[in-house]
Amino acid sequence: MSNTPEVWLAPAKINLFLHINSKRKDGYHNLQTIFQLLNYYDELQFTVTTRGVINRTAGNENVAPECDLVVRAAELLQKNTRTPLGCNISIVKRIPAGGGLGGGSSDAATTLVALNHLWQTGLSLQQLSTLGLKLGADVPVFINAQSAWAEGVGEILSPINTPNNYFLVVFINQHTSTSEIFSHKALTMSPMIGKISDFSELANTHNDCLQAAIEQTDEIRLALEQLNHCTNLIGKARMSGTGSSVFAEFSTQKDALAALEKMPKKWMSFTAQAINTSPILKWAVAKR
Repeated sequence: MSNTPEVWLAPAKINLFLHINSKRKDGYHNLQTIFQLLNYYDELQFTVTTRGVINRTAGNENVAPECDLVVRAAELLQKNTRTPLGCNISIVKRIPAGGGLGGGSSDAATTLVALNHLWQTGLSLQQLSTLGLKLGADVPVFINAQSAWAEGVGEILSPINTPNNYFLVVFINQHTSTSEIFSHKALTMSPMIGKISDFSELANTHNDCLQAAIEQTDEIRLALEQLNHCTNLIGKARMSGTGSSVFAEFSTQKDALAALEKMPKKWMSFTAQAINTSPILKWAVAKR
């Protein structure tokens, strides 16, 4: 065990499409999606301590510690492994919260993988994913650390390789309510269950949550229109998850950066490249 601070990365994700197949008896929804990881990261620094205390020393100040997924992930791992160790955690937040980019879930996943390594608690990838699912439906994809085709509530994963294209991501600085979207009358459904081979060319990039999200905030529609006027984009602009972030795909970084220059400054916009594996992969697979 080392008490030297270590910096770990937590990548953003986008949903290349999102199909809602059915509502489950537990209130959740069965879905199909592709989680695409991006090389746009939050940074988390961990310092192991022997006091057994989980202490968030910096970052996420607008979130109470008891509500912070990073703190909750550390406490969950500590409780389930009964380790006497603790840690100090510092967070540099870049992924906008509440934008459908998975920042909180990714931070939680990196925390579980990092502390499993640093505390030497020895949980397997499956055990970590089971713990992560208690924190959020998309935490397991970040623990598995690979872009993936996902089913169930998002926890049944099949790793995939996608082109390393570039994305312009736009966060409209407004949040959408996931629970309201899933109960909204405008939520559409895709009852036909597709197979992964059906989406090898991403022929159907529809997001079943889109209309419900637009009815929550029309700014999403305006952002999509702005992106669809960009030059050389691949297909049409799309929304990630339940919103409110939207994105456009390009084959070159030059085209993505040119489109970025035209985005209104009132929105938070950034470019990133698709990645098929997360930087935490080497640790995540160590206990397969």
